[in-house]
Amino acid sequence: MNIAGIVGLVLAGLIAAVPAWGQDAAASYPSRPVRWVVPFPPGASNDIIGRLIGQKLTEAWGQQFVIDNRPGAGGLIGGDVVAKASPDGHTLLLANPAPNVNSVLLHKQPPYRINDLAPVVWLGYAPLIIVASAKFPPNSAKELLDYARANPGKSNWASSGIGSSLHIGLALFRVATGADVTHVPYKGTAPALADIVGGNIQLMYTTSVSADAQIKAGRVKVLGIAARKRQAVLPNVATLEEQGIKGAEAIVWFGMAAPAKTPRPIIEKLNREVNKALQMPDVRQRLDQLGLEVEGGTAGKFEAFIKSEAARLTQLIKAGAVQVE
Repeated sequence: MNIAGIVGLVLAGLIAAVPAWGQDAAASYPSRPVRWVVPFPPGASNDIIGRLIGQKLTEAWGQQFVIDNRPGAGGLIGGDVVAKASPDGHTLLLANPAPNVNSVLLHKQPPYRINDLAPVVWLGYAPLIIVASAKFPPNSAKELLDYARANPGKSNWASSGIGSSLHIGLALFRVATGADVTHVPYKGTAPALADIVGGNIQLMYTTSVSADAQIKAGRVKVLGIAARKRQAVLPNVATLEEQGIKGAEAIVWFGMAAPAKTPRPIIEKLNREVNKALQMPDVRQRLDQLGLEVEGGTAGKFEAFIKSEAARLTQLIKAGAVQVE
């Protein structure tokens, strides 16, 4: 047999071995504690949801799913940790619009690309809500617009960072209303909320998940919901559309992602177990309390959704609604 024939046989053997290796890896997975990177500080919605689902995975497999908060750069720091990690399923990302789509597209030289992360499962989503300092005069989104028109540029609107879903939500709000407000990016939702409570900044988009404690304690007020229907957890708060603001719907979504070359059998194993967790009565009850709409489903479903989100943001960039940094 000539050299070409020998090389062909070797390559064929290697290719055939890949699926078998992936199956073997999945059978013993997880073989040690799993690091689930949350690209934002503790206390925000990503962190709360990750700890809830992570505990169920720990119980199912007997290996700890350890939350590792890596905030900064609009989620890029945490996303980069996972994108460059060994693709064996033991380093995962709490997927979110910022590290998976927004920050990657909004930076000229991001440390990784969208395709460097493999979608595992879509956990769910929550509509954004406008919260304001208790000291801020407006009590509704409609009153906010009147105030902004009378005081252009004097209202500071926080976000959890450039490229975060809260930043993109603000861009959509500006496009829909023409509101003249000043964007102030923070390094996460929790520190921004702390400044809202302290009266150091006036406004921000967030979710009822992240602001649950502050809302219940009356430390912040909710001016409107960026969704087409009211939230069960905030039944008395009108949607933006009910207040005459159309085209400003915005959500933040959550999921699980892995390094791009993670074997498919491991991704499928994670997908199945997370879907089981999402159907558990205590998990559903807690997510309902936090205003999260559960999705679940296949990795393919999550991948298609991420592609649609990337296309939507690309249109905003082309329209000049958000700027590439």
